[in-house]
Amino acid sequence: MPEAIGIFAPGSISVLNLADVLGTTSSEHNSHFEELFLPYLDAAYNLAYWIVGRDQDAQDIVQDAYVRALKGFSRFRGNNPRAWLLTIVRNTAYSWIKKRNRVEERIVPFEEEIHAAHLEVAASEPYREREAQLIEQALKRLPAEYRETLALFELEGWSYKAIAATLKIPLGTVMSRLSRARRLLQQELTRCVDIAIGDEH
Repeated sequence: MPEAIGIFAPGSISVLNLADVLGTTSSEHNSHFEELFLPYLDAAYNLAYWIVGRDQDAQDIVQDAYVRALKGFSRFRGNNPRAWLLTIVRNTAYSWIKKRNRVEERIVPFEEEIHAAHLEVAASEPYREREAQLIEQALKRLPAEYRETLALFELEGWSYKAIAATLKIPLGTVMSRLSRARRLLQQELTRCVDIAIGDEH
């Protein structure tokens, strides 16, 4: 899979197993589906990753989203396959989060002081790699709706209007959510940098 843009690139997704997704549908149907939706595999992975925060989970969500997209492909009437697919990815990711949260309710609750992962930064790492790690860690600390909005706007280049339509929220909410997400990201980034500096000493 091609590398995602800039320092926000979370990694790479293994090749989607199309044989599993496409199953026994007609080859013409499969061909049209692949032509429309495979170019957005990177975007689907990036969105899933920034909503759930883990590589393997994002890959599973993308696989499931493509299965759902194929099943609903006959109902696709739009002229924007990217937006249609990413809406499915988003819905799949939030369904996954709800399911995971039901399971985790029976697990010991997360306590920041006890469970927070400490960033270990080797002194010899290049500056850009270190910067990317700190930004990724800070992003993972944001609530999912903020990560999602940042990913759609900053990574995918969506307009406010497109985000509002996809997320089914008012335009003003998109703008305020982006503003709040950026402020929270800055606060979390400062915290991550402080932790990294503390670990070095």
